[in-house]
Amino acid sequence: MDIRQSTESTADTETIRSTETAPGTQGPHDDIAARHAFATEAVHAGREDLPGMGLHAVPLDLSTTYPSYDSRQEAARIDAFAATGARPDGPPVYARLDNPTVARFETALARLEGTESAVAFASGMAALSACLLARGAQGLRHVVAVRPLYGCSDHLLDTGLLGTEVTWVDPAGIADAIRPDTGLVMVETPANPTLAELDLRAVAHSCGTVPLLADNTFATPVLQRPAERGASLVLHSATKYLGGHGDVMGGVVACDEEFARVLRQVRFATGGVLHPLAGYLLLRGLSTLTVRMRAASATAAELARRLVGDPRVARVHYPRIGGAMVAFEPHGDPHAVIGGVRLITPAVSLGSVDTLIQHPASISHRIVAEGDRRSSGIGDRLLRMSVGLEDVADLWRDLDRALDGGPAGRDARRAGHGDPVGLSARAAGPAAEGPARVPVPGRGGR
Repeated sequence: MDIRQSTESTADTETIRSTETAPGTQGPHDDIAARHAFATEAVHAGREDLPGMGLHAVPLDLSTTYPSYDSRQEAARIDAFAATGARPDGPPVYARLDNPTVARFETALARLEGTESAVAFASGMAALSACLLARGAQGLRHVVAVRPLYGCSDHLLDTGLLGTEVTWVDPAGIADAIRPDTGLVMVETPANPTLAELDLRAVAHSCGTVPLLADNTFATPVLQRPAERGASLVLHSATKYLGGHGDVMGGVVACDEEFARVLRQVRFATGGVLHPLAGYLLLRGLSTLTVRMRAASATAAELARRLVGDPRVARVHYPRIGGAMVAFEPHGDPHAVIGGVRLITPAVSLGSVDTLIQHPASISHRIVAEGDRRSSGIGDRLLRMSVGLEDVADLWRDLDRALDGGPAGRDARRAGHGDPVGLSARAAGPAAEGPARVPVPGRGGR
């Protein structure tokens, strides 16, 4: 399969119509161009009103407070927000309640995910915490979750820090685990770090009336839009691909307006607001999201193909849906691979323009109990690589040297040790669909 087909099949050729009324949605040409392809929306969403304002670049509003000479009117607007959670009409009141620059990013992300609304937060964990608090405030403190999840998401649920109780299940056990007080079902697909994939439509069916929260950080709306497959809430660590340059931290939940109103109230009360400069950078990141994901996904698929054929590598994980993440398990010491890279950056996080590699059992999932890590497919040899925009030949040269650097790697290569198992999402644990093969990029798709 050509990787360009997989990255364009879900979103790039579809058209999107906006129903938002937040800043950045209405402009002088709305009647002419009400529907656009996904790649076009990624560039223009949240900016439609700029021509009418005589602007080309998005304005950055850094104000923390805003003047008002009618305190009675302000009181009425604050009362309305407290009662409904709706974004206040008219000029802003206070930055913790709303910010015009952040609102533009929220508008754009909701458009790309195909939801009514989106609410942005200071980080992905702040966004997840707000979802748990919103449901918990309604007496729905029980969560059904499928491993693996991002390590800190797992930790937040497993420790009950926010008063929640979690039941960990395989996908087939979701329906049986739901209780009257279940507030959410949470999944991540492709999963961090094993890249195991779930059938979101089947999971959503198992949830019944309980909202499904899908972490879409790895896929982004370029590769899949979970709301179209039954998810009620779509979570992003916006720090990753949405920002795309490793220089901004944020989180966002795409959802219907009813739940967005509750999330805004939680955000106002708890203070997990996204800084306006972060909102500005995230909106700018969305404009290049499509081209970045296409390019990085093509390179990732080629690297996965080469790793599959390398005798120094025991197993490779790469999702059917495509994407810019690759996980693999060397026969030799994974720590030697981490220490051996020079072009690739050995660092946690992902989604930047440069390639990153890390050892999940040591960093991103260290906080998860060892037994739980292993049972969900996160072994001690697993490495997770976020592929960036470098040339594939340069990246492979760096990986090749790193794989060859340790004694076990050199011995395996000389002896031709170990047949590569190939791409197998099944190896990632019971949450996975399984086995997949590497999509091979077509000419010019590298």
